Amino acid sequence: MNKKKIIKYIIIIITIIIIIILSINTYVKISTKKQIIENNNFANLKDIDAILVLGAGINGTKPSHMLEDRLLKAIELYKNNISSKIIMSGDHGKTDYDEVNIMKNYAIEKGIPSENIFMDHAGFSSYESVYRAKEIFKAKKVVIVTQKYHLYRALYIANQLGIEAYGVGADPRQYVGATYREVREILARNKDFIKGIFKPEPTFLGESIPVSGNGDITND
Repeated sequence: MNKKKIIKYIIIIITIIIIIILSINTYVKISTKKQIIENNNFANLKDIDAILVLGAGINGTKPSHMLEDRLLKAIELYKNNISSKIIMSGDHGKTDYDEVNIMKNYAIEKGIPSENIFMDHAGFSSYESVYRAKEIFKAKKVVIVTQKYHLYRALYIANQLGIEAYGVGADPRQYVGATYREVREILARNKDFIKGIFKPEPTFLGESIPVSGNGDITND
């Protein structure tokens, strides 16, 4: 096989891969678009087991701007009686990095009772957060709070895992690195599309902690 034919086949293969990646990305977005609640139209949200807040990094002892906006939106939903329970799901895999306690403390400072806030200390990814919301916290119907670009993937994961889920975006401002995150999210949607087929278990499971109970049981 000569060099020109090899280059031709490589180009064809790369083109096919790109088409597949973009097709999956489009499918994930289209298939979940109707589950995103726009313009604070919460009237149809009934019997929600929990508001699920996905972690987004911290700065020292404070939430990042993205995470703070997610928390503020979740608090707004709570105060509008969308659900009486909040699951704070984030990374607490190391003693010196603790998203979830910072998330919970922030909500408590805003007037949310501690017992109504559950901490998922092993929400290391969107997939694991949603998986554990179902299996550990026994949530069957949730509202997921994150930035809109991220909602499509989180909702798709929920659909694949058999959770009834709705999404509320937290986008009151522009964030540094938005373009990079949008491009990265295309690949992340493809990754979780594959996970949705095989449904691997998360890093940690454990005993169930029903969200219908007292959130203080998740305190450490």
